[in-house]
Amino acid sequence: MSDPCVLIVDDEPAIRRLLRTSLGAQSWRTMEAETGTSGLEQARQGRADIMLLDLGLPDMDGMEVIRRLRGGGSSLPIVVLSVREDERGKVAALELGADDYVTKPFSMAELVARLRTALRHGLQKEGTTPVFTSGDLSVDLVRRHIFRDGQEIRLSPREWDIMRLLVQHAGRVLTHRHILGQLWGAGGDVQQLRVYIRQIRQKLEADPERPAHIVTETGIGYRLVVTDP
Repeated sequence: MSDPCVLIVDDEPAIRRLLRTSLGAQSWRTMEAETGTSGLEQARQGRADIMLLDLGLPDMDGMEVIRRLRGGGSSLPIVVLSVREDERGKVAALELGADDYVTKPFSMAELVARLRTALRHGLQKEGTTPVFTSGDLSVDLVRRHIFRDGQEIRLSPREWDIMRLLVQHAGRVLTHRHILGQLWGAGGDVQQLRVYIRQIRQKLEADPERPAHIVTETGIGYRLVVTDP
């Protein structure tokens, strides 16, 4: 299989040059667009495997790029790269269909890890991988078994539902609203979800106060960490 291709949509030449050089050094191919219009055109050509999208574009907001891609049925993985740090903006991007959100300034190692996770998620259909493994954690979605460090972990039905959803979107940030909507409909609240997450961590984490598997994205939601073998 050829090296993955990243479509960089950013109007700053210096940022594009940095990303082109850094990603190229790790065998990623790159395409570039300075505007949202050009980014959309190139994305629709189907040559890119993933999009790295700045929100502050000269012709349209990056949110509109996400909206148009997802509205047109595109499943191209999207990682947002922006100076905006507000939680509402991150939640909005994720709920429109972005796969992840990295804030400038960024660590290249972290960015590459996020790109790999988003690309992996985009290449598999949700729920088709029967066994998820990351570090000392193993989750069998078919048999409904969870093991940490070889020891079986028993979850309540609602805890299992949350864990299954996190596994199906492993490595991806799930907003509070997404989880609640999937599992409770209109009947759940964030505090209720936090209680369940705390209970799962008590059973799942070696140190529940410093979780290594289910991490909190403050004010946004939760992410199930994916550790490469």
